[in-house]
Amino acid sequence: MTDHVKALPKLSHGVLATRLSAAAAPVEGTVIRTDGNGLLEGEFTVTSSDFDVPVYYAKPAAAGKTFPVVLVVSEVFGVHAHIADVCRRFAKRGYLAMAPDLFARLGDASAFASLADLMREVVSKTPDAQVIADLDAVTAIAGRLGGDSERVAVTGFCWGGRITWLYVAHSANVKAAVAWYGRLDGPVSSDSPVHPVALTRQLQAPVLGLYAGHDPVAPMEHVALMRSALEQGNANARSSRIDIYPDAGHAFFADYRESYREADALDGWSKCLAWFARHGVA
Repeated sequence: MTDHVKALPKLSHGVLATRLSAAAAPVEGTVIRTDGNGLLEGEFTVTSSDFDVPVYYAKPAAAGKTFPVVLVVSEVFGVHAHIADVCRRFAKRGYLAMAPDLFARLGDASAFASLADLMREVVSKTPDAQVIADLDAVTAIAGRLGGDSERVAVTGFCWGGRITWLYVAHSANVKAAVAWYGRLDGPVSSDSPVHPVALTRQLQAPVLGLYAGHDPVAPMEHVALMRSALEQGNANARSSRIDIYPDAGHAFFADYRESYREADALDGWSKCLAWFARHGVA
């Protein structure tokens, strides 16, 4: 696989610009808006398996410095305004944050009329192996954007939470990870042949899992299975941890949805930053 980054001078010139603009208004609830003051932000593409994957990024504007890297893996809705805002939040904390559009081969994930259509036409047709390869390609070019390749973290939400566990089981470059909800166990397919509960002997960095007490995507019985698997896993698994927000439901961090729970989201954000610092990323 050949990795090649194509830098674009302004976000408005990139292929993600339309959906970021379209998603800027709240769908439900109120979007937290993080300004770009003191930041460089925009879009580039990186070639992975002969496809140019769009990547939104944000980082501090300070010249001549290197920054810790965080890969931000989106929900099933792709890279929209909320995910871009999360990248800016990390950038305000000194990170180079990069959010690849991992569904781009199949179109704009934010444009589907229903979740069922999105899951059928895009998510179910996006193989885990392809996603892992795309994340590898993004990680490989971090240094060209001022990132420190020795300090790489990954975090993801819902669909991206599951991918976070999978990527940590794959990549020796990751030093720490935070998975926000997301599937831990369940049916498998040829495109998704394994779930996180089966990978705890392969984890290559400690993972903090942030899960909800009322989440049908990651029910408490699956969380219990995952905790047991972590105890029986390798050293990184045993150094991992799952915290539960007992009164929260799925997507409690998503401030543009009715599921948002401010206190739990802020607590999880604080734990995320602390986890990265504890494991030498920040």
